[in-house]
Amino acid sequence: MPTSPLTPLVALFLAALAPLGAAAQSQVDELVRIEVLDGGRTAGGGYQAALRLHLSEGWKTYWRAPGEAGIPPQFDWRGSENLGGVAISWPTPVVFDQGGMRSIGYHDQLVLPIEITPARPDAPVRLRGQVEIGLCKDVCIPGTLAFDHRLDAGADRHPAIAAALAQRPYSEAEAGLRSATCRVTPSGDGMRIEAHLTMPSAGGREVAVIEPGSSAIWASETETSRRGEVLIAASDLVSVTGGAFALDRSLVRITVLGENHAVDIHGCTSG
Repeated sequence: MPTSPLTPLVALFLAALAPLGAAAQSQVDELVRIEVLDGGRTAGGGYQAALRLHLSEGWKTYWRAPGEAGIPPQFDWRGSENLGGVAISWPTPVVFDQGGMRSIGYHDQLVLPIEITPARPDAPVRLRGQVEIGLCKDVCIPGTLAFDHRLDAGADRHPAIAAALAQRPYSEAEAGLRSATCRVTPSGDGMRIEAHLTMPSAGGREVAVIEPGSSAIWASETETSRRGEVLIAASDLVSVTGGAFALDRSLVRITVLGENHAVDIHGCTSG
């Protein structure tokens, strides 16, 4: 499953924390608790479940695209049994100001819905693995949370999972998106992408996040502005290896976070 590459700032941060080792992990275990929630079978024959993270007061963790000051979560499902596929539905995150830098994530609690496709439809599924996360308050620490749970095929619909699914961003149609175009121009060691999104306001201050669609491409913090019906989002893209790269506009994902709702946009056309 694709995740955002580490920014140079975050990579430096993690390198500085590496010597803490077990001490940092012990602190993480005191600050956050993870559990797997059962949501029963889906109409398509899969399982609905969720990872729920209980965070200590004042602490936050990060979204899949966490911003310049955040640490992207990394999932490892390799210990699972009869796991054919995993689809994560991210609830709408919150934008934080972290020491003058923007980060994006969650506080208090995160319920992360997961739809699981079993490799063998009639066999039980064991969800076992770990997630590497970052936690921040006055200081930031990385840590690993392990989980191990046999999914209950007879479980009822879980209210916490239903609530998290209801907090997802609007689709393009729900948000009234009329067009999404992306202009790409050379810039320094990479390229600059500027997206023009014709759609109604998501409310108040809008923050857009551009994800390039490839873990080999790093995107800078997105600059967002609005001109009437058009929201403009721009970001600098560079290869994480420093080499040349191509951008597939159909894989670009743009999330607009507003005060009323969020919008999830998949792909943009040349323009």
